[in-house]
Amino acid sequence: MAIKTNKNVKPFGMADKIGYAFGDFGNDFTFMLSSMFMMKFYTDVMGVEAAIVGALMMIARFVDAVTDVTMGQIVDRSKPTKDGKFKPWIRRMCGPLGIAAFLIFQSGFVGMPMGFKIFWMFFTYILWGSIFYTSVNIPYGSMASAVSSDPDDRAQLSTFRNIGATLASLVIGTGTPLIAYETVNGATVLSGSKMTIIAGVFAVCGIICHLLCFNLVTERIEVPQNTTKLDIGAMLKRIATNRSLLGIIAAAILLLLGMLGMTGMAPYVFPVYYNSGSAQSLSSFTSNIVVLLICAPLAAKIASKIGKKELATISCIASTVVWVICLVIRPSNVNVFVGFYTLSYIGIGIFNTIIWAMITDVIDDAEVKNGIREDGTIYSVYSFARKLGQALSSGMIGGLMTMIGYSDVVAKNPSAYPEVLSNIFNLSCIIPAIGLAAVALALLFLYPLTKSKVEANVAELARRRKARK
Repeated sequence: MAIKTNKNVKPFGMADKIGYAFGDFGNDFTFMLSSMFMMKFYTDVMGVEAAIVGALMMIARFVDAVTDVTMGQIVDRSKPTKDGKFKPWIRRMCGPLGIAAFLIFQSGFVGMPMGFKIFWMFFTYILWGSIFYTSVNIPYGSMASAVSSDPDDRAQLSTFRNIGATLASLVIGTGTPLIAYETVNGATVLSGSKMTIIAGVFAVCGIICHLLCFNLVTERIEVPQNTTKLDIGAMLKRIATNRSLLGIIAAAILLLLGMLGMTGMAPYVFPVYYNSGSAQSLSSFTSNIVVLLICAPLAAKIASKIGKKELATISCIASTVVWVICLVIRPSNVNVFVGFYTLSYIGIGIFNTIIWAMITDVIDDAEVKNGIREDGTIYSVYSFARKLGQALSSGMIGGLMTMIGYSDVVAKNPSAYPEVLSNIFNLSCIIPAIGLAAVALALLFLYPLTKSKVEANVAELARRRKARK
């Protein structure tokens, strides 16, 4: 399948980078809100057991196993339009995505029977994550390889994508706790009605960001429609034997177990253990600021010198050490805990800054080995892995919180349950420490794309494309 560069468009520039940042900003207005507050909303506001919330989020991933790969095939087999092959999907589906995200947080149903609340949670979560989020995120992520074929340009897109995600996390993680929590009988609790309003505002913001992405980014690489007969067996074989893809999938799942386990525990360790919703806001602000000031400007430059795999491994090891020290010290001052939280996020932020460039490396590696360009399919498999990591983290947190005896009763009177509080702190340190250590091991022993291998693949693809002319 020949891939050509469209020379009749403006060269790659700042508009593409800013537009691509807006794309992930839009994605994370719903993704981060779900990751940070959905379980908290359904346990503390709706009264659903944490284990049930986590189990349902894991069940939804079985649906994603079908919808993600299906969307990848749809994207690969769609015909390019005047706007490109990938961008049109963002414009078509961003509106339904925003509506579905808003429907998840409906506090007006708090008085409904438990069966209805569980059904509504499951129905809206599937609608949001498995259908509409997939229909936007798969083409958005696949689009990077169509914006430019230059590895440095792609690294910049990855950096700006992480900037967009960080800005969304900054807005959601910092602003939401300041607005959504209220004090009831001395306890810091989540307001259901405020969460509904916040979800509506963020849904609109997400739609606006996606439309800005559509208008600012230009697809320069003409990726033709994949018209080869679909052979599911051959496709699965290519996936199962692609070591670079399997390695990055393992790293992604483990990263999200650690990172989302860390952010997922934040609504419990700060308002419940430390009785400080403002500290949760502060931790989000400081961790995202260090990503913007340290990780974003430095990660791509360091990776170009030592390699993306090498840098990601070092950063995950460093974050693991931070959490082990925090667990041993057990700071009683919430601001000290915020400091540990922020330091650990430097390592996580570095990996997240370069991860999307690593995906384009995997796509290139697959093309070198198989002679087939499958941007959408490979990205969809990776996207499913990320969702699986998200669901596993939610299921893990839900199960562990139920195991240690947490419920909405504890949230309203935490001082009466000192053992539960102690276990909340332990989980807040242990989950990210184990997850990030496992990421480093996966990169070291499973992921094969070292700096020299990536450079060899880029040179080989350039030689092949030159030969086709």
